[in-house]
Amino acid sequence: MKILAVDTSARSCSVAIAVRKTVLADLINESGETHSKHLMYMIKRAFEISGLKPSDIDGFAVTKGPGSFTGLRIGISSVKGLAAAAGKPVAGISTLDALAAQVPETSYLVCVMMDARKGEVYSSRYRFVGGIVKRESKEENFIPEKAIEGIKEPCLFTGDGALAYGNIIKDRIGDYAVFLPGAFNIIKASTVAFMGMKKFQDNDIEDAGMFVPFYIRKSDVKEKT
Repeated sequence: MKILAVDTSARSCSVAIAVRKTVLADLINESGETHSKHLMYMIKRAFEISGLKPSDIDGFAVTKGPGSFTGLRIGISSVKGLAAAAGKPVAGISTLDALAAQVPETSYLVCVMMDARKGEVYSSRYRFVGGIVKRESKEENFIPEKAIEGIKEPCLFTGDGALAYGNIIKDRIGDYAVFLPGAFNIIKASTVAFMGMKKFQDNDIEDAGMFVPFYIRKSDVKEKT
């Protein structure tokens, strides 16, 4: 199955094309500029690198949130347009699940934290069960102190929120806190692609006409990403 995947949920913008277990193209832009400036060029470039055409794609995967309100709208609307033109299905992927999927297998608790701005994070906790990472708490919007409340065991933190509020985390839970290096804290569209393949296999696809971002909290019209 050939998948084109997109992530525009945070500061970085990523596009990938994957076939079965192989990544044919994986591009990331971390300029911080509005994603609308780069996304379509990155998609075009991914096709050039992969040697595929839009008509070769079997399905599309895109991060659905939580994350940047403007960024999510750009990514989802672009993918919906491509999918409608190609007559192909769309899979929506949780940003927090995608970050957790990039964590190397560990016996530690995993806490994903995305920067939600305004001194808050989007967060959920995960644990590896039989080699597969499983979510064990709801995706919620917290102040950082609330997101780590009750952690009394070694915990692996990932996401740009974990980087932004690392000092708070260390002050609260001390040596229990372990942080992943930089690259793990950015969603790779290749991860989104492989998660999308699993969704297509399970027939867990979006109704393109009804597919909207998952914000958790209400959109702030003043946000510019």
